[in-house]
Amino acid sequence: MTVLLVSAGARRLDWSAPLCLIVVGVAASYVPGVPEYHLDPEVVLLGLLPPLLYSAAIQTSLVDFRKNRSAIGLMSVGLVVFTTLGVGVVAWAVIPGLPLAGGIALGAVVAPPDAVAASVVARRVGMPRKLIRLLEGESLFNDAAALVALRTAIAALAGSVSLWQVGADFFRAAIGGAVVGLVVGFAAAFVRARLNEPVLDTALSFAVPFIAYIPAEAIHGSGVLAVVIAGLILGHKAPQILSGSTRLASRLNWQTIAFLLENMVFLLIGLQLRRILAEVGESGLSLAMLTWICVAVLAATILTRVLWMAGIGTVKRVERHLLPKKPRAKIWPWRYSAVIAWAGMRGVVTLAAAFVLPADTPQRAVLVLAAFVVVAGTLAVQGMTLPPLIRKLRLPRPDPAEDALQEAAVLHDMTRAALAKLEEIRTDDDPPEIIQRLRDRLQHRADSAWEQLGRQSALAETPSDAYRRLRLELLDVERRQFLKARDSGSADDDVLRKVLERLDIEESMLDRDEEEPDVEGRELRTPAATAGSCKHLAHEWVEKDPSSPDTCAACIEEGTTWVHLRMCLKCGNVACCDSSPRRHATQHFHESRHPVMRSFEPGETWRWCFVDKQLG
Repeated sequence: MTVLLVSAGARRLDWSAPLCLIVVGVAASYVPGVPEYHLDPEVVLLGLLPPLLYSAAIQTSLVDFRKNRSAIGLMSVGLVVFTTLGVGVVAWAVIPGLPLAGGIALGAVVAPPDAVAASVVARRVGMPRKLIRLLEGESLFNDAAALVALRTAIAALAGSVSLWQVGADFFRAAIGGAVVGLVVGFAAAFVRARLNEPVLDTALSFAVPFIAYIPAEAIHGSGVLAVVIAGLILGHKAPQILSGSTRLASRLNWQTIAFLLENMVFLLIGLQLRRILAEVGESGLSLAMLTWICVAVLAATILTRVLWMAGIGTVKRVERHLLPKKPRAKIWPWRYSAVIAWAGMRGVVTLAAAFVLPADTPQRAVLVLAAFVVVAGTLAVQGMTLPPLIRKLRLPRPDPAEDALQEAAVLHDMTRAALAKLEEIRTDDDPPEIIQRLRDRLQHRADSAWEQLGRQSALAETPSDAYRRLRLELLDVERRQFLKARDSGSADDDVLRKVLERLDIEESMLDRDEEEPDVEGRELRTPAATAGSCKHLAHEWVEKDPSSPDTCAACIEEGTTWVHLRMCLKCGNVACCDSSPRRHATQHFHESRHPVMRSFEPGETWRWCFVDKQLG
């Protein structure tokens, strides 16, 4: 109940929910009568970490991960090692009596950022999606590298560890975790494809993270890596092996689990402070010394990430200058690197890993306190300033118009394929009215998406808007009649539940386009708005004869294919869209500077201004 109330209040006030939960936990720990909660690291690492990682992995695009694998590798492995060593040296220098291995252990504890918190902030303020993908990919794999580094440091505290042993540990953890993850992922996909009951499938999905984690750890592999790989595989295969109802149930269940577990742990973190301070009081260090240690470790944690991102950007730019003939990969602007560098909030894994430190670790209480300060400090300093930083740097937000255009294009292709299949499978015995009903339903879905792009400014609402408005009113009447049947007992309860489920499903589909935007200020500007702000769209264009009736001449000349066709309103040139391999419509704009094109697909009237990047 506390988690729900605090999280709801934080969202309403636009505060950081994890930070608020930590503060509430700290305050509650000093309330007389509140029992002392001991955060067992095994509960977090074995009971909470696998499902949290799995819930993130199944929602991560495997396609996007493959595209960004190099950058994710640099962040999730390279940065973790760099942070571990950097913070370790600082801790060794400022904490009296701490061996270097103990400092490196603290570095491994604070190395993995909780990118979930960063991605939530990033989505709310509209950070570019490729940066969000990088943060999410980093959060999936950095825990594995950090925990292996921590295990190595703990072994070094107990005795000598050679360099080859460190390399062997990393290699064994990576190979063992990857093998177990692949086996569990494909085996679970095989089984889930043959389950017809959503309840059984959900139960199996709850078990998968533990089925992957426990065997991997048993063979001294990375349980974290096994869970992530299994989750990526199942998330990628879900559209092929699961029914629609099962996917909906799984998505909602895992979102709920992740929300409860993540926030519950932050509350438990706050409840630990009183006990941590009591243990630190026995260390004999003064308050000034403890403050200096915590500030130094926090600063080192933040600065190592900043230095790493600056170093990567510098190396890539120097490489481009020294090797001009080498194929040029796109280099992100410095402002992109700045945001990634500042999105380093720590969370659940950091404090859980701190409690893993053996009881005989030198200055253990001080190390745990430093880890606590890093978690709270990064959430407060970076978490509170990340949104203003993103706004100040004016990072390009996800373009809702481009999103709508891509959605409409995908639905158009799906509808065309479905209609072609319908003509293939229909028989003379099929009732014509049923065939027409299927055609209308498919076409309505595609038209609804295109109407958001190409509706005329004179229309107060599109046909799909009118259908949604009227159908919602009818559903309200139907629901009232349903309540009368339920209250009068005129139908069996099982029958009533099936009827209500149908109403709920239809209403959820109608409400989809009316959901609140998840990005601050995000809205799809309609032609009525864009025509007034874009002189090119407001211009009265005289329709030109198309250069070709239904082909892209440039694609034919090059021997390539196209997806959709667009026509230049200035000269009538017909060329392929940006979803096509060669993007000749955009190329025509860059060569001719003709500003406006329109869709050349049958039944589509929307236009696009290349100069102002607006729809009309």
